[in-house]
Amino acid sequence: MNGEPGLTDEQIRTMTPADRLDLIRRLSRPAPERPQRGGLLRGRSRVVLLAAAVMVMLPWIGYLAVVLPNRYDARHWDLTWAGFDLLLAAMLAATVVFALLRRQLLILTSFASGVLLVCDAWFDVLTARRADLPESIATALLLELPLATLLLLGTLRLVRANAQRLWLLEPGTPIWRLELDLP
Repeated sequence: MNGEPGLTDEQIRTMTPADRLDLIRRLSRPAPERPQRGGLLRGRSRVVLLAAAVMVMLPWIGYLAVVLPNRYDARHWDLTWAGFDLLLAAMLAATVVFALLRRQLLILTSFASGVLLVCDAWFDVLTARRADLPESIATALLLELPLATLLLLGTLRLVRANAQRLWLLEPGTPIWRLELDLP
């Protein structure tokens, strides 16, 4: 430290129980560690790159909305859907494995699985033939979207629990207030 003595036993004995508890809580917090720097782009450069991507995408989306045909006969339709469902199954399986092993990667696979389920519901409903539409809507509303909600909300609960365990977030503080120290 700086050469000066810290709290003495006598000073600790004179503290109130509430002050001692506060001191214990403050001392038990893990020391904040900055993630190691790495990768091609650092810190704010990543954010600037993502903001630029959003700015490029907005006019592109408008362009696509105007020029794309309402109907399109796609090649490899079977491989597209089977491949997507294979990816979804792999993500769900990884989520199960990481949950059983109680691994932190559960947060990533659970979130990714939830997003993929939302995408699956979206494309199932919007690409369904008229005769298949009721089944697609029922599957989306009764299976895909409820499971996606469960996974996404569960991910937020895991992030909150980890942040509270590491003393990064006070109980009752909204999860969106949790700060991230980018390298």
